Amino acid sequence: MLSTALTRETHRPSTSTNNNYQQTTQLGNNNQDGQQQQQQQQTQNLMHQQSANISSSNNNSIISNNNNFGSYGNATSTLSSSATAQTSSTNGSSNYNNGTTANSQSIPRPMQKVIPTVVYLMSRIAVHMEIEGTAQCPAQVMLAAALGCEELGISNKLLAQSVFGLWMSSSLLEIQLKPHHRPYSVRVAWSNLLEKNSHGNELEKCADDPMTTLRRNIFYARRDEEKIKDPRILELLYEEARHNVLLGRYIMEPAHSIMLGGIQARIELGPYNVHTHTVSYFRENQFRFLPAHVARSTSWSWLPYSRQTSAEVRLLEQFKRVPTTATTRKLMRKYLEFCWALPFYGAAFFHGQVEQPVRGLMSLFQQKDIPVLIAINEKGIYIIDHVECTLLLGLKYEEFSWDIGKPTTNENDDPECLPCLFIQFGAVENGITVTKLMQIFSRQAAMMDALISHFAEQMRRRKDGTDAIENNVADDEPNPIQNNGLGVLSNKFSRLTLATFDDEGRCIGQMGSLSISY
Repeated sequence: MLSTALTRETHRPSTSTNNNYQQTTQLGNNNQDGQQQQQQQQTQNLMHQQSANISSSNNNSIISNNNNFGSYGNATSTLSSSATAQTSSTNGSSNYNNGTTANSQSIPRPMQKVIPTVVYLMSRIAVHMEIEGTAQCPAQVMLAAALGCEELGISNKLLAQSVFGLWMSSSLLEIQLKPHHRPYSVRVAWSNLLEKNSHGNELEKCADDPMTTLRRNIFYARRDEEKIKDPRILELLYEEARHNVLLGRYIMEPAHSIMLGGIQARIELGPYNVHTHTVSYFRENQFRFLPAHVARSTSWSWLPYSRQTSAEVRLLEQFKRVPTTATTRKLMRKYLEFCWALPFYGAAFFHGQVEQPVRGLMSLFQQKDIPVLIAINEKGIYIIDHVECTLLLGLKYEEFSWDIGKPTTNENDDPECLPCLFIQFGAVENGITVTKLMQIFSRQAAMMDALISHFAEQMRRRKDGTDAIENNVADDEPNPIQNNGLGVLSNKFSRLTLATFDDEGRCIGQMGSLSISY
């Protein structure tokens, strides 16, 4: 038996700067129609086994601030006093309660082995659930129950189960759960996962508190997402894209960030009001609509003036340019269309570090590595300087090869010796074609290797023509990455520590730790 309710949180759930995957991450493509039907049948069977009878219930009995599995922060005002009615009453099919019909009268038995569970959305909405046998409930059933909450208003629930997935996430680690994974078991094993896959210190690991979130499925193809018409699914995708833009994961030129901020302001504030929406208002609220690296510091926000080139003035101008006739639905899709054009849209983000390129006398001194984000999606791999919010290197799968290296010593003997991912790619230097090699040090190297292997295999199938549908799809990149450019979305070889090889495989240049091997 299962009951659900919806609440709105007073604050945005905390987020992480690394999206990590276990090596057991789902490797199947869940987008094909046959698999969707099979997934629906499996979900129904699992829900039958769980006696997942979605019934109306009093929210006061399931809101708990201290003992909720997967909870984060305090639950606040309840949006609805009850969840959906019996599933059988809308579909005309038999319910799952001991095989009885919708018209039969039965005394509801008390649920057993229930652990109150919360699934968070990116829009500060929390779905509270009580699931019988919570410890044994697979992610597939929990996902279907969360998406089935009537207050979410999702009409095509089968499609939503392909578009979204359940994630276990915290400030140190984020993992997408496979359909058969048991969220409760993952939560119990969380400390072990942190020891193996996180870069946090002991104090951070002890204080880490993961939550269960509903987010985009990393394996759902972008071209299929662009065909979605369901307004509620698009709204959930918009909310996640907005979150990634404001967090600085989706890096872009400042002008584009301000443009998206204007669209977001129009969605949230309504049409422009000359008395309310002033420069002063946007100066005080710019972090609500802009990434931190684009927004101006508010330490001097009490000053009565702003420069014409300031972020708040440009944000106001973009807000005023949005047509008053534009609907919220069209604006959300416009926002998504821009994000779809980003090369790393829908990527999984991993934490890592790369060596600083040093020359001359500075090479005699030990230099700290640069922390980076590694974004991996169906298109390729992208290394991002998250501090300066700029791309360092972006490559498609057909443009590079990779390998993983593991320390030969025990990590307990040398905790600074990390696994690494080797990336090899071609480049043109002074008119000569050369091969470059770089290292990415990360405790998530094995997870990155598994995800790259999956997408690279998909790419090979397209080239071999074994996947007829994917092979007929044009692979044009809306925003191609330029080599050695000056823009945010351009490769910056000068900021990377690389080894260089000629066409005969001879090393003709090396830096950093790579110089030890060649």
